[in-house]
Amino acid sequence: MRLLVVDLLAEREAFGRAGVQEIINHFAADEVFLWSPHTDQRLDYGYGIVVENPVEADAIVVTGSRRNVTMWEAWMDDVVALVRSAEVPMYGICFGHQIIAHAFGGRIIRSTEDSHFVGEVKGSDGSTVFASFAHQEHVVDAGELEVVASAAHCKIAACQHPSRPIYTVQYHPEAVKEVLDVALACGDMSENERSAYEDQLLTTDVSIAFGLGA
Repeated sequence: MRLLVVDLLAEREAFGRAGVQEIINHFAADEVFLWSPHTDQRLDYGYGIVVENPVEADAIVVTGSRRNVTMWEAWMDDVVALVRSAEVPMYGICFGHQIIAHAFGGRIIRSTEDSHFVGEVKGSDGSTVFASFAHQEHVVDAGELEVVASAAHCKIAACQHPSRPIYTVQYHPEAVKEVLDVALACGDMSENERSAYEDQLLTTDVSIAFGLGA
């Protein structure tokens, strides 16, 4: 299996290097390709094959980002083109959720404040998962996507495409204990921020997180 990660936090130790490793742990990938169109100064992860353009793959993950859909940058056009043209299973996390919704006619707005907390996500099929939210932009219209899960503060917490294997979540299923510990160690997260997360509430399985409503 060939996995393409649209790696939009490649300049960060925790949710870049450690977070992507957590994501790929849940795929039976023989080859992992890392595409980071937003920067030319990515970290050396010590794994994966860095590529300058998207390559053929059996699955695609679009990660979170410190950039914003409402503050459009030219490289985002290339991500949208990939989203619209890909025929393989695709998974979007946080920013990935937002830009995939945008690619299918959705609408994203920017809140005045960041959202950082662990919350319960309820699937339309009755399933639930507790997950970490960290975002300031919200999908308020999913366009062609179907909304399959919501949270108290986030009406559109997870989506799927009605006819294509595309699944998106606003939260971070990769925010497990190991990744949060790296965030604390490298300074991406303070002691107070780290202590605000209850480890037992964090999902430890990306497949479960994307399974909501799917």
